[in-house]
Amino acid sequence: MAAEQRKLLEQLMGADQLMGTGAQGRNSQLSITDPKVCRSYLVGTCPHDLFTNTKQDLGPCPKVHNEALKTEYETAAAADKTKWGFEFDYMRDMQKQIDDCDRRIDIAARRLEKTPDEIKQTNTLLKQIADLSNTINSGLLEVSVLGETSSVALAMSEMHKVRAAKHQKETVERELKGLQDTSGPSGHQKLQVCDSCGAYLSRLDNDRRLADHFFGKMHMGYSDMRRNCKKLASELKGRAPPVRHHEEDDNPYTSGGRSGGGRGPRYGGGGGGGGYRRRGGGRW
Repeated sequence: MAAEQRKLLEQLMGADQLMGTGAQGRNSQLSITDPKVCRSYLVGTCPHDLFTNTKQDLGPCPKVHNEALKTEYETAAAADKTKWGFEFDYMRDMQKQIDDCDRRIDIAARRLEKTPDEIKQTNTLLKQIADLSNTINSGLLEVSVLGETSSVALAMSEMHKVRAAKHQKETVERELKGLQDTSGPSGHQKLQVCDSCGAYLSRLDNDRRLADHFFGKMHMGYSDMRRNCKKLASELKGRAPPVRHHEEDDNPYTSGGRSGGGRGPRYGGGGGGGGYRRRGGGRW
């Protein structure tokens, strides 16, 4: 009976909370440099937290997310942050997810038999259509509000902007149709791959579905990750990563690390992106 009651409590409260001095208590005693601590969480956003409840859900992070340690990092002196070098860990974690995503995009693109340039052009036009649709809808709402307040001049001015956005949207839609009619060897592909997150998009999707994609959790997560990784690579350019010893996890900065395949760090070299890989073998 006691065992059954304890099991029920664990399901309701969680085993760690029931233990009191369990994992939560142990985690609170960790130092900020402990290899069990998630350094991506300390510096920014852990990739495991970006895609929860999406097709790319990475599951729970195997390392510790401790809010007190995150606060300690955020309030630490610049010299300490430089000494710790957690930004390199953060960039490594983001780059790994970006590389995995790029591989999926390459495979999906080959399945559709389209060139990367065609996919990029198509997605750029789709994004423009989604943005223009949002502009039109917002403008129509503004016109309605201005009309109710008898602000006729302002309403007419806003309506002029809405008409201009509609005209631009129609132009972009024609350009998209022309591109889709001629892209790919067969010229009748109905799908394209988002070059940011790797999701399939249909040229038959309406504006709302396109907006749902471009402002969805998975697309925004990969877009933010790519932008942050490129920015961080530029900021860290010329800085040497820290040398760490006796850590439980593989050291990504040494030639012996299993995760790096004996190649050492991928970032810090090259211009601009500092190792932000372009699909097809080049760099940004």
